[in-house]
Amino acid sequence: MKFFELTSEPLDVGAIARRIVPEECGATVTLDGYVRKFTKGRETDYLVYEAYEPMALKEMEKLIDKALDKYEIAAVGIVHRLGKLDIGETSVVISVSSPHRRAAFESCEWLIKELKRTVPIWKKEVYADGEVWVEGDVSGEQ
Repeated sequence: MKFFELTSEPLDVGAIARRIVPEECGATVTLDGYVRKFTKGRETDYLVYEAYEPMALKEMEKLIDKALDKYEIAAVGIVHRLGKLDIGETSVVISVSSPHRRAAFESCEWLIKELKRTVPIWKKEVYADGEVWVEGDVSGEQ
């Protein structure tokens, strides 16, 4: 089971996570990625996300398929928000269900790193004194 979406609407983390609760699973791990106030010591006013949507959706599906092959998991959902996001708003939700929690944790971490690295979604950080487009961070620490 899988789903992947791009939206300009606010994300409901709980509703997204509950879309994948297969009866053979005992764990769902959900990442709620949201806009933080400070990045590398610089105060952020807001973020803007843009995507090449047809390619982003294809890459999200490929990423999910790789995770389903690589880890002992049963279901994956990824929803990424586009547009202007204020501090505290959720930008991405990744939910992974598995029979056992370890695979869900490991695959969720792998998915966010690979999403940032491979999916054509771009982030602009806007500060009081300027703005910058941020490339994906392979370490996942952005």
